[in-house]
Amino acid sequence: MSPEHGAAAAELMNFVFPNDIHVHWSLMIVLYPYITGIVAGAFIVSSLYHVFSIESLKPVSRYALIFALAFVAFATAPLLNHLGHPERALSMMLTPSPTSAMAGFGYIYSAYTVLLIFEILFIYRPTLVALRKTSTGFMKVLYVILSMGSDNVSEKSLAFDHKLIAFLAAIGIPMACTLHGYVGFIFGGVKANPMWATPLMPVIFLLSASVSGIAGIIFSYVLIKTYTGKFLDMDCVRTLIKFLWGCFILDFVFEMLELFSHFYMATHHWHQLHELYFGPLWGTFWVAQIFIFSVIPFIVLGILSLVKLPDVVVKVVGSVVSLMILIQVLLMRWNVVIGGQLMSKSERGHTVFHPLWFEKEGILVALVILIAPVVFLYILGKVFPFWLDDDPACQKTEAG
Repeated sequence: MSPEHGAAAAELMNFVFPNDIHVHWSLMIVLYPYITGIVAGAFIVSSLYHVFSIESLKPVSRYALIFALAFVAFATAPLLNHLGHPERALSMMLTPSPTSAMAGFGYIYSAYTVLLIFEILFIYRPTLVALRKTSTGFMKVLYVILSMGSDNVSEKSLAFDHKLIAFLAAIGIPMACTLHGYVGFIFGGVKANPMWATPLMPVIFLLSASVSGIAGIIFSYVLIKTYTGKFLDMDCVRTLIKFLWGCFILDFVFEMLELFSHFYMATHHWHQLHELYFGPLWGTFWVAQIFIFSVIPFIVLGILSLVKLPDVVVKVVGSVVSLMILIQVLLMRWNVVIGGQLMSKSERGHTVFHPLWFEKEGILVALVILIAPVVFLYILGKVFPFWLDDDPACQKTEAG
C-alpha cells in the first residue's frame, strides 16, 4: 500500500466521511483574503492622512495608495486560478444573483479599484503634469493620458482636486472595509462549519486586514528607504508602529475572544473544535500564530510604542516585527481556511492537508502570486514617484 493510500485509510478509520478527505479550498483561498486584506489596510493608512489629517503619515500617504493598487491588481488572481473555468467569472458580473455574496464582491471590487485609480490620478496630477513636460516618447504619451490631458495646475484647480481627493478617500474607507469584511462574511455565513459560523468572523478579518496593511507599509517603507539610502522619516515610522500596535491589540483580542466564546459556550461542536485546535492545528495555531507571531510582536510593539528608543533600534526591530505580523496574518488565514475544512461532518474525526509544490494550486504558484504584486509595485514606481523628495512638481502644487 502506498503512503498516500495508507494515510487515506488512516483518515477513514478516524471516522472521516469519504467526501471530507480532500480539502477543496486550498492555498489559493488562503491567499485571496490575505491579499485583499493588505489592500484594505494600506488604503486605511493613506486615509489617516487625507481624511483625518495625521501629518506625521504624509511621507507614506501617496505610497500607501500605490502599494494598495499593486496588490488590488492581483486580488482576484488566486480565485481565477482556483476556478476550473476562470472565464466563467464574467457571468458573475453579467448575470448576477441578488442573493450571491460573491456577485456582490465583483461589484465592490470593481468600484473600489476604480475609486483607487482615480484618487491616485488626482493626487499625482501636479506630478504627472511636471513629468510630461520633461519626458519624451512613450512616457510622454503615458503621462498625458494619466494627467487626463489637462495641464492646469492653478491654485483654484488644485483646491478642487484636494476636495475631490478628500471625498474619494472618505468614501473609500467604508468601501475598503466592505471589500474585506465581506470575506469574513463569506466564511461566517457557512452555518454547517462550527469553526467559521460566528458573527465575529467579519470583524476578525477586517482587523487583521488593517494589521497586515500597516505592517506591509512599515516593512516596505523601511526596506526601500534603507536600500536606496534615502532619508527615512522616523516620526512617520513611530506613528505607524503605534497604529499597528493599536490595531493588533484589537485583532488579537477578538481572535482570542472568538476561541474563548466557543470554549465557554461548550456547545456540542466544542469537542470537535478542541480536537482540531489541540490536534492538527497545534503547531500552526498555538505555537506559530499565537505564541511566536502574536505574543512576541504584541510585547515588542508595546515597548516600541511606549519607550523612547534610538532610531536605529526602532527601524530594525519595527521592520522585523512588521514582517512577523505579516506572517501571523497569513497563518491566521491558513488556520481559518484550511483548519476549518479539516473537520469531518461525522464530528468524530479530522483529515489532513499537505500542499504540494508543483500542483495547480501548489506552493510554487502561491509564491508567484505573492511576488507578482511586488514586481508590479516596482513597475508602478517607475511611473509614479513614491516619495515627496523625488517629486519634480513644486511643493506649492503638491497634491500628496
